[in-house]
This record gives sequence, structure tokens and C-alpha cells, in this order.
Amino acid sequence: MERWAQGSGLAGGRGGPGGRFGAGADKPERKLKDHTVREMYKRMFLHVKGRWVIMLLALGCLIANSLLEFVIPQLTRYTIDTAIPGHQYSALPWIAGGVLGTAVLLGIFGYLSSVSLASVGQRAIYDIRNDLYRHLQSLDMAFFDRNRTGDLMSRVTSDVGMLQQLVSSGMMQIATDLFTFTAIALYMLYVDWQLTLLLLATFPLMIWTTRKFSKRIRSSFKTVQQSVAEVSNHLQDTLSGIRVIKSFASEEYESERFAVRSETNMNANLKTVKLRAVYEPIIDILNYLGMVAVLVFGAWQTMRGDLTVGAIVAFLAYLRLLQNPIRHFSRILNTIQQSAAAYERIVEVLETKPDVTEKPDAVKLPPLRGHIVFEDVGFSYRDDVPVLRDFNLEFKPGQIVALVGPSGAGKSTVAHLVARFYDPQQGRITIDGYSLKDIAAKSLREQMGVVSQDIVLFNGTVRDNIMYGKPGATDEEIAAAAKAANAHEFISAFPKGYDSEIGERGVKLSGGQKQRLSIARAILKNPRLIVLDEATAALDTESEQLIQEALGRLLVGRTCLVIAHRLSTIQTADLIVVLDQGKITESGTHAELMELGGKYRRLYDMQFPQETNATEADQ
Repeated sequence: MERWAQGSGLAGGRGGPGGRFGAGADKPERKLKDHTVREMYKRMFLHVKGRWVIMLLALGCLIANSLLEFVIPQLTRYTIDTAIPGHQYSALPWIAGGVLGTAVLLGIFGYLSSVSLASVGQRAIYDIRNDLYRHLQSLDMAFFDRNRTGDLMSRVTSDVGMLQQLVSSGMMQIATDLFTFTAIALYMLYVDWQLTLLLLATFPLMIWTTRKFSKRIRSSFKTVQQSVAEVSNHLQDTLSGIRVIKSFASEEYESERFAVRSETNMNANLKTVKLRAVYEPIIDILNYLGMVAVLVFGAWQTMRGDLTVGAIVAFLAYLRLLQNPIRHFSRILNTIQQSAAAYERIVEVLETKPDVTEKPDAVKLPPLRGHIVFEDVGFSYRDDVPVLRDFNLEFKPGQIVALVGPSGAGKSTVAHLVARFYDPQQGRITIDGYSLKDIAAKSLREQMGVVSQDIVLFNGTVRDNIMYGKPGATDEEIAAAAKAANAHEFISAFPKGYDSEIGERGVKLSGGQKQRLSIARAILKNPRLIVLDEATAALDTESEQLIQEALGRLLVGRTCLVIAHRLSTIQTADLIVVLDQGKITESGTHAELMELGGKYRRLYDMQFPQETNATEADQ
């Protein structure tokens, strides 16, 4: 993948340092260097260099086809100039056999070249798509915050697919056409250099026309690809949020928005068609101009006796063969420019480097104890909106630390920084004495369990989703994790139990059931560090109490970070930290903070006014 990943990363975006997601933010915010077609071919060859045997077989077949193209015009010339005037009846079967045999060989070599090229092309596309997906997986969360899912999907599917024709036939077709053109041109110069030079005089005009149109066609195709991405974005947003759309009766509104994007795509395609509709007839006219020159000048030479009738007929046949590469190229130009537009969009992603990078000598974190220290940490998603300022906090091994405070205070950001989804702009974070920037991220996250308020379940069975925390887990381990999360009972009530399908994003489950499955998944992983980001927010009171008991047993000897709005879930925490505008305003146990009578006490009184009133009445 290193052969693709060159250049600097994108800068700025919502949820990542230095930018904000807005209209058109799915397009890269930096200016790309101009990726030429030559560079594209160079990179594409890197994906086929390991398959030279198949490539040489295909090239051999294509060259054989080019050489066989000489046969039929020569047989035609022999028939007209020799067989007919000499009444050589015995030669006719041989002429017929030669034509048919040549046709059969052309078919065989054509089949072998097509299959070989398809094999190489499909494998190259497979490698490119996997490289692109693997690179996407390596990028940090800030990249995904500022890029839309539909656009990235379009690049992995549609844009990579655009390269398929280029790899499977375009590159080899150009090489073959170049060989064919050179061979036929040399032969025609040998036969009649004057006639050939007259014909070739039209080619500089063809090249100039091609260069003029190629840039405009590429730009047009890139607009088409971007409009396809917009359609994909809209589809992804609306189909995943179909329940919201129906609940607001917004079907007609979304249909109109989709129609606008479809119209943009239609107009972009029409512009491309118009360009092609102008370019291709111009090339055809220039080809016919060459044919006129050959026909008129060749007829004049024949009348003078310099050429035979058979020779001029063969020359016209060779003219067709000479013009075929030009016709091919005029058609391949569309494929090349379409592929170049797709290639630029792919390279925009492959050249992106994450803001959160791992050092080459990153240390593999040993078994985690859970001693986490924030030292004067400053962090912001946007330069002008700080989220954490001069933030200092210590998590001791085995402690349950709870973060509370109003929305936007920075609670979830603390969890994101612990998992190193982002790096702070100031200060540092250590875990067991290691700076997070010195640790291999995988060795940290393998020892973490995260249960987020944004529940993410995958389309599949209950078993698949729980087992995601520990691939290869036994049925007993899965059931034990489900019981610990208070999920075993409702799972067992399903007709197929743990093999029941839950639908896309767990659509067949209630909110509480989805949350309990996500908790079971984290429990099965048996992590040393657990992050509970509003983990019990969607549960009823009874389930919440049962899960709190289960988590209490699970968290013994482990460090846990709890983010909660519901203060009833954190009263037993070892340390409660109150955040406001990115700073710690209070910290202590539940009893200490209640006695302090500050921000925490006010939040508690707002959530439990009856309890507060009862206490005041007793006093």
C-alpha cells in the first residue's frame, strides 16, 4: 500500500482538529497536485507487475492479432491482381481457407487476450479496492468526522470500478494499437511513401484535437463522479434514517431533494455526452479526409500505372487498419479520462495521512494496570472552540471514575482521548507511565472495552454481535456475558435464541435490548480498562439495577471511566469529577460532593427533587 500512499493529509473538519464539516466538506480541502495520465498508468502497472506471465501471454495474443490483420488484405490483393487475371481456379479454395483460417485464429487469440486481460484487471481492481479499504481503516476519527459516508462508499465502489476497464483492456489496447500502427505505417511507407505521407499529414491535427478535448472530458467525468457521490450520500443518509423520515412525514421532501441530486448527475452526464458527441465525429471526419487522400491520389497513381487495382484495394484495407488504432483511441480516451477522474478521487483518500500517527518504534503496551494521568491537556475540535483547557486528572488502577456535567462540557472527549481517537494539542496523557503517543494503538485498544451511548450493532445474529468482542468465544462464554449484561433472558425468548437475526443496526431490538447486547460484547472481551459512555441510558430502572450489580462484579480490579447524566448510576464511584466548559470544577465521592453543596449537589437536586424535599422536611 506504500506505493499508493504518498503526499500530505487533509486538514480540518468537524470532530477533528482544525476544521468544520459543512456544505461541500466531503470534497478535500487541500488542492491536489495534477495527477497526469502517465502517473496513473505508472501506478496501475505497479498492481500488475507480479503477473507478467499472463500479461506477456495477452500481449503475444494481441501482437499475433495485429500481424494476422496483414493477411486478409494480402489475400485480397493476390485475388484481384493474380488469381482473377490468371484464371487460377485452383487457388480459390486456398484463398477461402486462408481467409477463414485467419478469422478463426483472430477469434482464438482474441479470446485468450480478453480472458488474460480480464484476469489481470480483476486482480488489480481487487488489490486496489483492498488497499483503499485498508487505508480507510488506518485513518483516524477526525477524517471520518469531516468526510461523508456516502462519498467514501462511492470511492471504494464506483470509482474503483471505473478503473477496471482501464486495467483490463485500456492499457494493453494502447500498447497493441501502437505496435499495429507502427507496423502498418512502416509497411505502407515501403509500398508507397508518397501516399502514406499524404495520409499521415492528418494525424497531427488529430493529436491536437485529442489534447484539446481530453482535459475537458476528464473534468466533466470528475463532475459526474462527484454527483454520483452526492447521490450515494443522500441514499445513505435517508435509507439509514428512514424511520425518522416517516415519523416526520417527510417522504415527499426527501424525494424532491433526491431528484435535485439526480438532476445534477443527469446534467453532468449530458455535458459529457455532448463533449464526446463533438469529439468523435471530428476524429471520424479527419479519418475520412485521409481516406479521400488515399482514394483520389491512389486512383491517380493507378491510372498512371504506378499502382495496380489490387494494390490500391489492399492499401485501402491497410488504411482501415491504420485508422483503427485512432478510432480505438478516440473511444478509449473516454475510458482513460473517466478512469483519471476516478483515480484522482481515489488518490485523494490514499494520500491522506491521519492526524493521529503511530511512531515507528511504538511500544507494545504490557498487561494494563489502568493508571491514567492527564497533564495540562488542552484539546479542541476547532481552533476557535476549546473543549478541554489545562485539564489535569488521575485515574488510579482499579478505580471507577465518573465524569458528570452539562452537555458539551468535554466528558466524551476525555473518553476519546483515552482511546487515542484524537491527540491533544497541548499537554500529554500517560497510561501506566507510558505516553499514549509512544504506545502502539492496537495494544491499547485490545485491552479496552467501550460501551457508547451511540449503540452500533451489525447486521447478523445475536451471537455474532456479542462474539465481536472476542472472536472464537465458546457458547458458554457468550451466554455468561449475556447473563452478566442481563440480556440472556430476552435472548432466550427469541424463536432462534442466540441465532436470531437482529437486522441492520439492531433494528429488530428495543433500545434497552440493543444497549444490553453492546454491554455483553464489552463484558465478553474481558478488558482491563472499561469506558461506559452513557452505557445504561436506554435501560429501564430494573434492568439498570441488575446491570449495575453485574458491572460491579466485573469491574473489580479494573479501571473504569463512566460518563453519565443519570447520577443514580454513579453514586458508588470511587471518584466523581464534575466538568464545566472543559475544566474540572469539583471532584470527590458522592457523599463529599453532596456535602460540598456545589454544582454536583445542584445537578442531583434537579434529578431527585422529591428526595431533596424529603430530606429538608426531616430537618
